[in-house]
Amino acid sequence: MPAYYSEPFTEDETVVLNRFFTNTDLPVFGLVNLPEVVKGALFARYSRSPKSLRRLFLDEFVSDPDTGIDALALNLGDDPRVATKKAEQLYTRIFFDYGDDSVAQLGGAHLACEQASNLLTKVLEWGRLAAYLEQSTRYIKYDVALGDRYRYLVPDEIAASPFGDRYLAHMEHVFDTYSRMVARMTTVFEGQHPRQEGDPKWIWNATIRAKACDTIRGLLPISTLSNLGIYATGQAYEMSLVRMRANPLAEVRQYGEMMLAELRQIIPAFLTRVDLAERGVQWSSYLEKVRLDLEEKGEDLGTPDDPGQSVTLTDWDPDAETKIAAAALYAVSELPDQKLQELAREMSSAQKAEIVAAMVGDRANRRHKPGRAMERSTYRFDVKCDIGAFRDLQRHRLMTLEWQRYSTRLGYDIPDDVASHGLETDWTALMDSSGEFYEDVRADLGPDVAQYVVPFAYNVRFVMEMNPRQAFHLIELRSQPAGHSAYRTVAHQMHRAIRDVAGHRLIADSMKYVDYTDVDLERLEGERQAQKKRDAANQPS
Repeated sequence: MPAYYSEPFTEDETVVLNRFFTNTDLPVFGLVNLPEVVKGALFARYSRSPKSLRRLFLDEFVSDPDTGIDALALNLGDDPRVATKKAEQLYTRIFFDYGDDSVAQLGGAHLACEQASNLLTKVLEWGRLAAYLEQSTRYIKYDVALGDRYRYLVPDEIAASPFGDRYLAHMEHVFDTYSRMVARMTTVFEGQHPRQEGDPKWIWNATIRAKACDTIRGLLPISTLSNLGIYATGQAYEMSLVRMRANPLAEVRQYGEMMLAELRQIIPAFLTRVDLAERGVQWSSYLEKVRLDLEEKGEDLGTPDDPGQSVTLTDWDPDAETKIAAAALYAVSELPDQKLQELAREMSSAQKAEIVAAMVGDRANRRHKPGRAMERSTYRFDVKCDIGAFRDLQRHRLMTLEWQRYSTRLGYDIPDDVASHGLETDWTALMDSSGEFYEDVRADLGPDVAQYVVPFAYNVRFVMEMNPRQAFHLIELRSQPAGHSAYRTVAHQMHRAIRDVAGHRLIADSMKYVDYTDVDLERLEGERQAQKKRDAANQPS
């Protein structure tokens, strides 16, 4: 198992932490005995803090009178988990003996997953029916050591191989280069974007830091460690753990075992089947065999010869707008679906446009989205972009989203700011050395393990299949000026493809909040608006 850093706590801190966390020394731990609103606030703060969750809890929550944690820590009697034994027995009888899976959707747990590589975080975030909040590369600088080295994982497979020493040297060089370039670009952006009168210094500093981190994040390797907060039902955790047991990577399998141990301290009845031979183990074996059989079938399909970014609309329904017009009328009519489709096909373009316009309505902001009639069709996009942008787009899990292994075979991105400020040579040298190392590791240890070496700047290919209603959400959100330029470009290309390739102008033109504005300092206006809201909230009514 990888050597995880164990954070030191004082004796008094440990006493407090033991009340609210399932352990104080492992990278996976559950949250207990806390109000739901406090758990939510704690996870929200988590994504923008370099601190571990337990340290964040001690430093910013325990002493805050608004949370009431200090009173809970002092007055909590016997552990309330003891009082749940009878309830657990009831759940066990209904859930396990009678096989009522719906019961497993009614109980959940908050779990903190720390020191997880960026390979592992995507495995953890695979499920649709859970809530995830991951540490952001935009707000966190990865230039501070965690224990005796930078924040990267040393996988067991590589540590036990002849590549062990080379891997450590390579990663130290990568993070040294990252630290130097982030410092350099911070100085550059401070000069390019001096603080404006009326902007608090902390807002300006945060915006400059985000700009510098966004620009240089492509250097970070897949082995970079992240913290992830999860809230999920018992059923969602069960499905995740079954998948993890079938994963080819040791990190994923071992982390799944740690998660299972912690979850069994909180919701044990929901997880009885995971490691039973005839249930979860059999399910994991099925998933593993499917993967191995498919990999065998795909061995001789060829290698990529198209490096660079691309967004291709590969499948769509030519009759989508006609079907959507019919679907829009379904709930307000008394006619069967087939009859409504016949009527819609007989309508003129102007008539269909009127119905779609009525369904879309007068949208006052991008959160006002048309109803489920917009789910009547689908678009399938084959996307190739840098891994950093993929990490943001992958968060749209409700649509069909599947990606290929990370590799260095699809080329890499060089940010304009890197090229224009004399850093291109260092950037290219690091990317090329990572590519050579990747091929060496892949030849000896296979393509799964070799992923840990790949920097975020390299491209990855993935498919996104969505209905038009999901496209509204993704394209309008990911095209906003505050977003990273890499995924804004993807959103713009998707919008143009729906309009020009599919020819669905009624749908594309209804996406009135797609933003094509060019911006220099992405986060500044967003931070200003957030400060206005904070100021308004603090003013007496």
